Amino acid sequence: MAIVRGCALVALLMMAGTPDGALAEEGAPVRMVQPGHGAVTNLPLPRFVSLKGTEGNARRGPSLTQRIDWVFTRRDMPLEITAEFENWRLVQDKDGAGGWVHYTLLSGVRTVVVEQDMVTIYDAPDERARAVAKLQANVVGRVSECTENWCRIAAGGEKGWALKTALWGVGAAEVLE
Repeated sequence: MAIVRGCALVALLMMAGTPDGALAEEGAPVRMVQPGHGAVTNLPLPRFVSLKGTEGNARRGPSLTQRIDWVFTRRDMPLEITAEFENWRLVQDKDGAGGWVHYTLLSGVRTVVVEQDMVTIYDAPDERARAVAKLQANVVGRVSECTENWCRIAAGGEKGWALKTALWGVGAAEVLE
């Protein structure tokens, strides 16, 4: 059962691929885009994804001719997409480092990074449950489910529930099923 949080869906007319919102020319294709959604994918912005491979260049602008400002080097690192332009996504990591990355370097697989040191994961989403393991800061894990306060993750061969406040890569109000 999907949980949908209330928000009015209002459609805006925007010209496809126009980052500045310029008016469409007569006969040009027009897309219906929801507020807070990407003009290319119509997916929510911001949203979390992960780095698909072991290396991804973050560029100053959305083009291969733009200077590389940052190189992500950790497979499965969670990244937050904040903007879209054609085949490019503006991303940042938990420290705010990033830039424009080609969409083929990104994956929809949800991951998180542990922000606090020695975070306990439990066999149920309850601090009174049995402790399964402790995770050091900067450990990356895959997310399979999140409630309002907890996420079920797999990291370092262990699976369990961690408090959402100890993780980066999932929104504070986000629920995943």
